[in-house]
Amino acid sequence: MAEPDSVNYSPDACKLPREFYARPVLTVARECIGKLLVHRTPEGETAGRIVEAEAYRGPLDLAAHSAHGLTNRTAAMFGPPGFAYVYLAYGASWAFNIVAGAEGEPHAVLIRALEPVRGLELMARRRGRAATSRDLTNGPGKLAQALAITRAHYGIDLCGDRLFLEEAGFNPKIGRSVRINVAYARDWALKPWRFYERGNRYVSVSPRT
Repeated sequence: MAEPDSVNYSPDACKLPREFYARPVLTVARECIGKLLVHRTPEGETAGRIVEAEAYRGPLDLAAHSAHGLTNRTAAMFGPPGFAYVYLAYGASWAFNIVAGAEGEPHAVLIRALEPVRGLELMARRRGRAATSRDLTNGPGKLAQALAITRAHYGIDLCGDRLFLEEAGFNPKIGRSVRINVAYARDWALKPWRFYERGNRYVSVSPRT
């Protein structure tokens, strides 16, 4: 299901501008693949290339948290695009999302997996894994731990200098499938709103090809 861009943007600058996020959520989710997610902390900088992302288009989308309306938990999703929506998944790990679309449209993109690019040793210490391990960042909770993303980053401006996306100059081959673990959403679970880089070993679950 294709959607036209609502706003054009120029990818010339390294850090992605607000206009990148102020577009239909399916467009943003697809174009996140290949971009760098960067986090600067006192410990150092870590970054990974996004290889898997899912679009959530509430409030009609029953798989989206915003299907339940505006709450303290989902407030960031209703705000301007280009901000972070972070939540605790299954009571165990943090999940990082990007607010997309127009203000008042509770749409978000879940970043599901990264290929580590910068700060691998720091990521490895945080995860207790080898820097070369596929397990380092091949899932939402894993990448959040590797990049030290927590509830403290809820609502942070992704156009700032701490946590942001960069243009990587990479043109991946993109695959598409249904989203992961959303069977409860009935017909919405059948939407092919998961995007991933074909053949990348850091993609969390099949299909990867």
